[in-house]
Amino acid sequence: MELSIDPSATWDYDLVIIGGGAAGLSAAQYGARANLRTLLLEQTAPGGQALLIDHLENYPGYLEPRSGYDFAEAMRGQAELFGAEIRTAQVEAVERRSGRFELRTDTGLIRAAAVVAATGAEHRRLGVPGEAEFSGRGVSYCATCDGPFFKGKRMLVVGGGDAACDEAGFLAKLSEHIVMVHRGPAFRAQKAVAARVLSDPHIEVRFSTVVESIRGDKKVREVILQNTQTGERRTEAFDAVFVFIGSNPRHELFPEARRDETGYLLADQRMESSVPGLFVAGDLRASPFRQVVVAAADGAIAAHSASQYIDELKAARPEAVAEPVAAS
Repeated sequence: MELSIDPSATWDYDLVIIGGGAAGLSAAQYGARANLRTLLLEQTAPGGQALLIDHLENYPGYLEPRSGYDFAEAMRGQAELFGAEIRTAQVEAVERRSGRFELRTDTGLIRAAAVVAATGAEHRRLGVPGEAEFSGRGVSYCATCDGPFFKGKRMLVVGGGDAACDEAGFLAKLSEHIVMVHRGPAFRAQKAVAARVLSDPHIEVRFSTVVESIRGDKKVREVILQNTQTGERRTEAFDAVFVFIGSNPRHELFPEARRDETGYLLADQRMESSVPGLFVAGDLRASPFRQVVVAAADGAIAAHSASQYIDELKAARPEAVAEPVAAS
């Protein structure tokens, strides 16, 4: 592990976590429990995409579903109970200098020995009328999270890649009434993945078809679909719309870290990126499975690995410890 230490360099915090979703809050808890001076920076409210979950029912240990908000609040309180500091701030730039990190934020400059990148990824939106209004009320971006609420119901899947096909296959185990639309004339998914969908008797596939709008009252009731070749529009009843047209990882703050072809940061089993001292957790990390429980596990591993990294820094120069800073 490269340390590249400047003996005169000091830092304000041992560990700074960027992003307050499940991964970041888990990292904050484990960082604080390791007796690290730990700061979590979140530009909005802690919780991340968990805040959009109406009923979280598949997190281990919860016999009764709870709201994503309640789950996030419990994680936040737990992290603070162990001593983590949580601050509302927008990080504008991250630079590694003299073996430490400097974070430029809208509240000032922060220096850290190690950083956990937990900025997540944004689901790409269709951008059609009704999508935002019914998000969490029938419009979803996670079949594993929300599919069980619509067992036996008529569901629409939008997308044509591997993720869309995999999720459609999952939903087809819950209902015999799955319609899948893709704007192109053929799937973009791998042939074997696409073949499973095309041979599934519970999935009706329509190519060259797009969603024009989503309608409803308190929840999704119907969708207007348009055939891009004929121009024909059809209004059809659906109970749920699942959108899988890709995600945009929020990697802009970490240009030097290695990424995969889709922009997700690559990390080893210790969650360390290609940049020494920069650890990755949650939806920003290249991962085959994105769930709240996976993000929380990532955060725990990242904080534990960061603690080991910081121990090596302190052993190399014990005089350069985190210096308490006044809260802004």
